[in-house]
Amino acid sequence: MKRHMKMILSIGSRLCLLASLAMVSGSLYARGHQQADQSREHSLVQVEAKYVCMVNNQRFDKEQIAITVKDKTYYGCCEMCRDKLKNNAKSRVAIDPVSGKEVDKATAVIGAAPDGKVFYFENVENLKQYKVE
Repeated sequence: MKRHMKMILSIGSRLCLLASLAMVSGSLYARGHQQADQSREHSLVQVEAKYVCMVNNQRFDKEQIAITVKDKTYYGCCEMCRDKLKNNAKSRVAIDPVSGKEVDKATAVIGAAPDGKVFYFENVENLKQYKVE
């Protein structure tokens, strides 16, 4: 009987040890993915201008309405945005958040955050430097 109990306790101890290891391993795995997700959350993905409403500064899954102003192409999501881009010069420019310089949205490098918000940069290097807070 004692021998049988020792064997049960030994098996039970091993199972507890395995369960503990699995929990720790799972926790480390989840923490690693959480850190990777946070890292991805803080970086931008370069997007083509045709998927951006340049008035709302938002990325979309489908192509937006092309608006030509002085031989440059801007994009908007609706007629109101089209009118604003045609008639309001300030709607066609943005400030590069890295250099602080004004950039034309038609020629800027555009980066989108995971939530779809876009930022405009004068070059790819600035896009890569910028981290979303």
